[in-house]
Amino acid sequence: MGTRAWGQGMAPLRIFLADDHEIVRYGVRTLLEIHGEWTVVGEASDGAAAVEGVLSCEPDIAILDIGMPGTDGLTAARRILAGGGTAKILILSLHDSKNVIRQVVDSGARGFVLKSDAARDLIAAVEAIQGGGTFFTPKTAEIILDRQLDRMQEEQTRSAHHSHKK
Repeated sequence: MGTRAWGQGMAPLRIFLADDHEIVRYGVRTLLEIHGEWTVVGEASDGAAAVEGVLSCEPDIAILDIGMPGTDGLTAARRILAGGGTAKILILSLHDSKNVIRQVVDSGARGFVLKSDAARDLIAAVEAIQGGGTFFTPKTAEIILDRQLDRMQEEQTRSAHHSHKK
């Protein structure tokens, strides 16, 4: 589908929404469609339907609940990206543990929003991703940075250890 710049007169941002709770989909859709240039082009209540829907609708952004039955949102994200989908993925979750954040990043998602913070953060997250960036709250960004620093330190330790063996 290629990259598009959004603004006056441009085609609306196309969003696919997947959550197993209809009331959550309704609330998120309502929040998104307040923005006049965004439209929800498809919805799913489980991960397998989300993969199929995103690959067929080709939205710009897919918002996936992490905890859907059957195929969860993280597995769906990986399958969408592996299947050639061009949608940028935003994950919604009830939890923000270090393990969850690591899994979100590993899935290829471009952003993460806690459901409890969606009213405050969802619009900013979609705008950031729409502009080619990412969206992680300061807490989640700190977890990601800590992980990266740990990896770098492990790599330096391995390199130092191997150079002493020579």
